[in-house]
This record gives sequence, structure tokens and C-alpha cells, in this order.
Amino acid sequence: MREKEQIRSEQDIAAAILRGDIASKKYLYSCYVRYLTAVAARYVTDDNDLRDVLQESFLKIFSSIGNFEYRGEGSLKAWMCRIVVNESVGLLRKQCRFEALPDGDDEPILTQEETDIDSIPLSELHRLIRELPPGYRTILNLYVFEEKSHREIAEQLNIKESTSASQFHRAKALLADKIKKLHKHNLSIAYEK
Repeated sequence: MREKEQIRSEQDIAAAILRGDIASKKYLYSCYVRYLTAVAARYVTDDNDLRDVLQESFLKIFSSIGNFEYRGEGSLKAWMCRIVVNESVGLLRKQCRFEALPDGDDEPILTQEETDIDSIPLSELHRLIRELPPGYRTILNLYVFEEKSHREIAEQLNIKESTSASQFHRAKALLADKIKKLHKHNLSIAYEK
């Protein structure tokens, strides 16, 4: 029986890669490249940068697989995801600054009315998030998807905790504004029909 056919779990995949099995590396890559691309694309919008982040991430994954600690199914995927997020954020830290907003500049664009986010397809929501400025997008993703606190984000990005909080607040407001505009646009198209 070939090695690839014997792979049953993430633990088996990691162990085979640690032994130097090339087929297992290819298997891992083919199983997770789409998911990890989607994770990186939440942060990095330029296609060339996205390819660079993925390449660096897979190099780190393969070279540091010995540091992976199996904690049940899903732990390998989560470990790889952290590497991709760290690579993405590292690239963004080199490219842009994360600055606090001047006083009075962080008031909400919209009132507290609820935004109907459930009516938007997930792909459209991801597109809207990708349109946010890099600092806002990064902090929104770290807070919402990676479930990091503002303190953890501040430490990771080497910024003040208040900067993380204000940029998150601004990102939410900008995203809500984009969603509101999308709803208006969709309504106008529906009325034209």
C-alpha cells in the first residue's frame, strides 16, 4: 500500500512529512492550499503578495513541522492557519503603518441601526472586507476571525491597544457603510427590472 493511501489523520500527515515523505507534502498542500489561500486573502489583496505569503507559509510549515503538536483533528489546520496569518500580518506590517485616529475622527459613519448582513452572500462580504484600508482590514480580521483581543492585536502589530480599538471601530463603520450602499444599489437594480 502506498504512503498516501495510508494517511488517515492530520497526525499521520505530519509524521510522514517529518520523515521526509514528499508525497505527504504534496498531499498536505493539495488538501489545504485553497483554505489557506482564503485565509491569506482576508489580509492580503495584491495577487503577487498573496502568492509570496503562501509560498513563505508553506516553506515554514514544511520546515517547522517538527514543532507542530498534535491536539486532535483540526489542530494541524489551525496551526497552519496561524502561520499564514502571521506571514500575512508580517507583510502588512512592513507595507503600512497602523496609526491612531485623530480625536473626533472616530465617530461612526452610520447610526446604530442594524445592518442586514445575513442577506449578503459570503463571497460579497469578503469582497467588501478586502476593500477596507489595510490597517482597518487587518485589525478587523484579527479581532473577528482570529478572535484576538485588542491587547493581543496591539502586541502583534506593535501599536497601542487604543489604536487597535479605534481602527476596529472605524473598520466596522466603513464596512457597515459599504453594506448599506450595496443594499441601496441592489434595491435600485430590483426596481429597474
